[in-house]
Amino acid sequence: MFVATDFEHALELARASDERRASGKARGLLDGIPVGIKDIFCTTNLATTAGSKVLEGFVSPYESTATQRLLDQGTVPLGKLNMDEFAMGSGTLYSKFGATINPWSKDLGDNAVVAGGSSGGSAAAVAAGCCFAALGSDTGGSVRQPAAYCGIVGLKPSYGRVSRHGMISYASSLDTPGIFARSVGDAAVVLKAIAGPDHMDSTCMTESLPENWCSNTVEASQQSSTVDLTGVRVGVPAEYFVEELPEEILNVWDKGVAWLREAGAQVVSMSLPTTKL
Repeated sequence: MFVATDFEHALELARASDERRASGKARGLLDGIPVGIKDIFCTTNLATTAGSKVLEGFVSPYESTATQRLLDQGTVPLGKLNMDEFAMGSGTLYSKFGATINPWSKDLGDNAVVAGGSSGGSAAAVAAGCCFAALGSDTGGSVRQPAAYCGIVGLKPSYGRVSRHGMISYASSLDTPGIFARSVGDAAVVLKAIAGPDHMDSTCMTESLPENWCSNTVEASQQSSTVDLTGVRVGVPAEYFVEELPEEILNVWDKGVAWLREAGAQVVSMSLPTTKL
C-alpha cells in the first residue's frame, strides 16, 4: 500500500497537533488525524513517482493544493500510496512498486483479489484501517471503482470543486482529486477541507462550499435510514447489467433499488448507449 513514508516527520506533526489541542487551538476536526496520499500528488517531503520508474527519486519543489490544504488543517500524512503507473490502469497491478492486494483477500498468492485502480493503494489503506482517509484521483473511475472493490466510500467531487494544482495529469479535462473514507460523513469533512477556489488552477470553481455544508452532510449521512426521496427520479441503466455481473452483486443491486423505492424515489429503466465506448 504505502510506497514512501516519513514517520519521523509524521510524529513531529502529531506532536504539534497534540500541543495545539492541549492549548485549545486545534485547527479543526481533522487536526492530528492520519491520512494517506496517492503517489500522484506532489509533496515536498516525499518522492512523487506516479508509480513509475521514470520519476524515481523525484521530489517536488512545491506542495499540491490538496495536500497543502490538508496540512493547513493539521492532518498527519503517513506517506504516499501505490497506484497504477501514471494512473493508467484499473487494478493497481502495473506499478514500479508491484501490485496492491485487496485487504479483504483471503488468498495472498496467485488467486489474490485486486484492490481496484488506479487508486488501489489509497482504497486498500483506508479499508485496512491504516489511515482515517486518503486522497486519490479519478479520471474514469479511479476512486469510485477501488472504493467499491474494497467496501468503503469513494467520493469523486464535481470537476473543478477541488484544485488539480500539483496533481500529475492524465487527462486534464477529466482528472479530479477524490477522497476515500469509511463513511459519507468522514468523506464530507475531508472534502470541506480541500475544496475551494485556487488561482493556481484556472479550471477550479470560483465558489466555495457553503459554511454549513459539511455539518448538514454529516447529519444527513447519520440519518440515512429515514431519508425521504419522494419526488426524486432515479435511472437504472440497462447497459450496466452485463453478462459477467456476479449473482451476489446483482442481488445487492436489487436491494439498493428496493431501498430507493421504499424511500419514495421513482426508479425508472433507462439506456446509456455509449456505455461500452
